[in-house]
Amino acid sequence: MTMATRGLVFLGLVMISLVPMASAIAGTATFYTVYVPSACYGFQDQGVMIAAASDALWNNGAACGKMYRVSCTGPTNQGVPRPCKGGSVTVKIVDRCPSPGCQATLDLSQQAFSQIADTNAGKIQIDYNPI
Repeated sequence: MTMATRGLVFLGLVMISLVPMASAIAGTATFYTVYVPSACYGFQDQGVMIAAASDALWNNGAACGKMYRVSCTGPTNQGVPRPCKGGSVTVKIVDRCPSPGCQATLDLSQQAFSQIADTNAGKIQIDYNPI
C-alpha cells in the first residue's frame, strides 16, 4: 500500500468516526403521576422509569416495552427559561398517552422527567433515541 493510499484510508476512517451513529429525534415531553393500570401491562408494576407513547409512537400497541433514551434540549414556554438538568434517562413504554388530549411525543413518569428537567416547566423539548 502506498503512502498516498494509506493517507486516504486514514482520512476515510477519521471521517466515518465523525458521523454520528444514530441521529436523535426531536420531540416534546410532559409527565404524569398515576402509573397503573397501563395500556401495555394492566395492573403489573413496571417501576418508575417509564413513559406513555403518543399516537405517533404508539403504533396500535407495538410500542409496548420499547426503550428510549431521552434528554432535555430546552424549554417550550417562558415559564422556566432553563429547565434542563443535563444528562439523559432511559424509559420503557408502558402506556398510551390518551388522545386527543396528549400534549407531547412522550409522557414521562414524574421521576424520569425530574431526572432531566425541572418539573415546574411542565413540558420540555427533547431528543430521544430508541435503544
